[in-house]
Amino acid sequence: MAGKLLFVSCLIGLDEIALKKGHKDFVVIVTARDSGKITILAVLNDRKKSTVKAFLSSIPKRLKKTVTTVCSDMYDGYINAAKEVFGEDVVVVIDRFHVAKLYRGGMDNLRKKEIARLKTELAEEEHKKLKGVMWLLRKNAKDLVYEELEVLERLFKYSPMLEIAYKLRNDLTDIFDSDISKSEAQIKIDDWMDKAIKSGLTCFNNFLSTLDTRMCEIVNYFINRQTSGFVEGLNNKIKVTKRRCYGIFNVKHLFQRIHLDLNGYSLFT
Repeated sequence: MAGKLLFVSCLIGLDEIALKKGHKDFVVIVTARDSGKITILAVLNDRKKSTVKAFLSSIPKRLKKTVTTVCSDMYDGYINAAKEVFGEDVVVVIDRFHVAKLYRGGMDNLRKKEIARLKTELAEEEHKKLKGVMWLLRKNAKDLVYEELEVLERLFKYSPMLEIAYKLRNDLTDIFDSDISKSEAQIKIDDWMDKAIKSGLTCFNNFLSTLDTRMCEIVNYFINRQTSGFVEGLNNKIKVTKRRCYGIFNVKHLFQRIHLDLNGYSLFT
């Protein structure tokens, strides 16, 4: 369901939520941000490319001109729909936090395999000394204290490949945290890809494949550092609304409830 298109922000965010926990009946939340103000534009019945494209195409021409960026996750349906509707007039950005989730997940998978291996190979007392490494590996390296660094040093002594993956992951995060241009970022990420491939590790293979196909949309982040974090924040509010209302499974009712929570009764007057 779509609301009255009174305006369209310079940034449109696309993301989905499941109406029912454990089910795949996703609905797409289309939101807009302009000067810090967040507006919900639509709740779409499904995440098909055709559905998303139909909504974006329905935006009046005069309002389309105000859109400069579309930010989404890595789903091809969202990306391709936005490109086909807006062409080169709009920058399509893959949200950096979805990017981070993918490459951090790769290292996390390696961590699980290595910890399982060490549990069978190390004496029980020695394995206990590695307690809590999951949180230490996820923690910002700059925030680690001496005792925590000692635990990681012990871990890396038993798993050199995990140390390589850890450094590669942190190097990539440093790139995204750097104040650099899109062209500089692409050079640095290309260098990172070369290091990841030469390392012989396979935990980043899925991410490397994504870089091969979606490098442009990923490095578009460095143009204005736009993210869809505001969409994630809205999704959390929607989840709270669903729980408060004992579940809302009707798309029209969901849109009305979200709009009421955000903007009061202006849509229905």
